Amino acid sequence: MNTTTRIPAACCAPGSPLLSTEERDDLAARFRALSDPTRLAIVNRLAGSDEVCVCAFVAELGLSQPTVSHHLRILREAGLVEARRNGTWGYYRLVPETVAALAGALGNA
Repeated sequence: MNTTTRIPAACCAPGSPLLSTEERDDLAARFRALSDPTRLAIVNRLAGSDEVCVCAFVAELGLSQPTVSHHLRILREAGLVEARRNGTWGYYRLVPETVAALAGALGNA
């Protein structure tokens, strides 16, 4: 998936224009990233914070650090979260523009 591909303004509202194959694939990949309950919980947690340490997700979700990192990688590849390193820990934040664009794609912007 190309995380720089622009998300269409509205794809799933009445009267929406047809999507190109690339737009469909990119949009589906982003929604697929949100289709897992753990990843949805991560996005929900990030929506209420500036940034969160991976160690907090391990404790809150009751999952191993490699499992949490796997879910965060999928969200990062989908362009939904960004990460920064501070020593041995990774800190994650939501990319609000991407989340807002997904809502807009459903006709909710």
